[in-house]
Amino acid sequence: MSHERRYSEDEVSEILDRATQAHTPPGTGVGPASGMTLRELQEIGDEVGIPKDVIARAAASLDRPVPDAAAHRTFLGTTIGVGRSIDLPRRLTEEEWNRLVVDLRMTFDAKGRIRQEGEFRQWTNGNLQALLEPTATGERLRLRTVKGSAMPLMGGGAGMMVAGAVGSLAAFLLGAGPGLVDAMFLGATGAALFGYVRIPLPNWSRTRARQMEDVITRLRASVESEPAEG
Repeated sequence: MSHERRYSEDEVSEILDRATQAHTPPGTGVGPASGMTLRELQEIGDEVGIPKDVIARAAASLDRPVPDAAAHRTFLGTTIGVGRSIDLPRRLTEEEWNRLVVDLRMTFDAKGRIRQEGEFRQWTNGNLQALLEPTATGERLRLRTVKGSAMPLMGGGAGMMVAGAVGSLAAFLLGAGPGLVDAMFLGATGAALFGYVRIPLPNWSRTRARQMEDVITRLRASVESEPAEG
């Protein structure tokens, strides 16, 4: 009976690293200037038994905008704040920044305000923010927003529901008919308010996230097609 060796995750990583080195012709490093194409990575993957589609999906994941954890906010189990960010390989020129602002205005249908403090640039429209900040290798774009009205309205609705439930129980125990009706009405009003605000939020958060990803995708394509001068 054949017992074929199975490699651990660490061993697979080491094999892939060594396969990469062995596959690279002498005198050519895999550095920032040279790098490797997707096809070359897939060829190396074949050598260690990694399917080409797995390599392709892993490579594609590098280009997706990264969710901004600091911008993600929830309230009563519902997302009320979303954000996306991307690290750019270089600083945006003034013209590129202006084009980004135009894209933001068209995407979110908002004029917004532009502000710059030293190397920090931003475009804001209420709770919607586009922040461009310097990094060691270029710049980072952060897009974030929050549904500012959600917390007070949902909180108020939830409070009315609790008050209505408590009032209904008290009125029932005391046999106060009119008080029971009033308490039930209060609870129903609170539930309606809570639902009115809560129901559209998932669609709102998905739409905002998609818009942010579209802006980042267009910006990345522009930056990659126009290398830095000099």
